Amino acid sequence: MKEEQAHPVFHGPEIVKATGGTVISGEMDRIFHGVSTDTRQIYRGNLFIPLRGEKFDGHDFINDAVKAGAAGFLVQEDLEYKIPQHLEDAVVISVGDTLKALGDIANFWRRHCKATIIAITGSSGKTTTKEMIATIAGLTKNVSKASGNFNNLIGLPLSIFRINEGHEIAILEMGTNAPGEIGRLTRIAEPDIGLVTNIGPAHLEGLKSLDMVREEKVDLFRNMAKSGIAVINLDDRKLLISDADWVGKKVTFGLSRNADVSAEKIKARGIRGVSFTIKIGEFRQEIKMSTVGSHNIYNALAAAASSWALGIEYRTICQGLTAFQPISGRMEIHRLNNGASVINDTYNANPASFRAALETLKNLKGDHESTVIMGDMLELGDRAEELHEGIGSLMADTEVGTIFLRGRLSPATAAGALKKHMPKDRVIFFEKPEEILSRLSSYVKEGDWILVKGSRQTKMENTVKAIIELFGTEEGQKR
Repeated sequence: MKEEQAHPVFHGPEIVKATGGTVISGEMDRIFHGVSTDTRQIYRGNLFIPLRGEKFDGHDFINDAVKAGAAGFLVQEDLEYKIPQHLEDAVVISVGDTLKALGDIANFWRRHCKATIIAITGSSGKTTTKEMIATIAGLTKNVSKASGNFNNLIGLPLSIFRINEGHEIAILEMGTNAPGEIGRLTRIAEPDIGLVTNIGPAHLEGLKSLDMVREEKVDLFRNMAKSGIAVINLDDRKLLISDADWVGKKVTFGLSRNADVSAEKIKARGIRGVSFTIKIGEFRQEIKMSTVGSHNIYNALAAAASSWALGIEYRTICQGLTAFQPISGRMEIHRLNNGASVINDTYNANPASFRAALETLKNLKGDHESTVIMGDMLELGDRAEELHEGIGSLMADTEVGTIFLRGRLSPATAAGALKKHMPKDRVIFFEKPEEILSRLSSYVKEGDWILVKGSRQTKMENTVKAIIELFGTEEGQKR
């Protein structure tokens, strides 16, 4: 049994009030130490919230949760028949929907938090921007930030539960793949500052069109308190905000001269990253960042604008951006022992992020050869084949030498490359990383570049691992 968590602490009546639930057994005035939705992560004194998924039902594990130390649990009222017998003194609270109850309890805790909360959504760049803000704010403030991709109706509440009395700033991430999710997440988090990084073709399976993506993302602003601050990408035409979307204070960013936070004198520094002069009002300062790719300029500007909205001083913003280091799985460069380089961009993929990665690859490779190892981009709905074909065409246009493709949509990607006259013998299908290693070892040489990218579910990080094991890496050259 794990020792009890220090926070959050709830009294039984608070849970009942937050959820509108009913105590059906146990002592109502019980104190709960922390919340868990996973029986593998139960601490003594937890409130266990069983959730239902397509292939699982947490109600089937209530007994395990109590044995592991849970002091009580919620139960969905139409599933009360799953309550085990002989649960000793565990508190049982019946609610209409356990997922909604999780969010309602998180909102209750959020209202007791003194931290300034910033919420980030957008089609790409959310996590990198979140980490940049955390690096900046962490120089002078006590910061809580969402872990990994804890950005959905389960992950965001769990992130809120990590906020404690000592935190001055909390940075949350909001993802979506269906209409209404951003609105619900915003009502749970009640952010003081909201940021939409950009609008692009992502999660089209659930959101169908770019207009629907836009409507869903901008729901962040529509559901924020009007006393808050909206941070807006002025260069994204899809993010033109009307009074119907937001009437409160705004901070804008972009390369436009009209933006509150902008950049000029942008220069690529090869493997060392990028440099630019940041402009915040009348303030100007050159910044050298270790992240590669011009798309990271926008992430940096978004982070700077959000930090400015938080009231952080200009020079601290610049210091934080300079100190920021690339995140694992996001344009992360490994120098191989043979002098070639592999870019690990396997955390996720959509057409916008793939385009940015290919443009960066072209700039980095110079006169050398490049290889792309691609897994499918998922959740693109009816446009999946069209968008994969477009990426295939772009790979040919950006002079990629060889393409290795994996996944159900790889024929569409191949078709796009072949239409742009890429040689057939340079377009190769594979299933397992081991199938392409001998071919890579036969032609990859000093100065060459390999980009590995695909949606999270394709697990393309295993391919990166196999390449590193094959070639070895120069010590200290991971970027």
